[in-house]
Amino acid sequence: NWAAANSIVNGYSAEAFGPTDTITREQMAAILYRYADYKGKDVTKLADLGRYTDSSNVSDWAQTPVAWAVEAGLINGMTETTLVPQGSATRAQAATILMRYDRMIH
Repeated sequence: NWAAANSIVNGYSAEAFGPTDTITREQMAAILYRYADYKGKDVTKLADLGRYTDSSNVSDWAQTPVAWAVEAGLINGMTETTLVPQGSATRAQAATILMRYDRMIH
């Protein structure tokens, strides 16, 4: 409730939130981006996603958060040339991203 009230997490629409849905890599980037911004962290440095062949698969709403997460070193490509932004974040990926985020903010 707190995260939704502070626009850290959003639903798919006014009627659909999806709290039990699997999280995608771009959704995770967006949540962390919004939280970093909320905490007053610098979120202006963005990576050029053009080096990834699937950069066009990053949703419009996730372009800036994903570019920020890549630049910040939170999210790496699944391969040297692919991000797989709409792929599900595995438990291991989520744990790694959160550990990197924790190191970044402390």
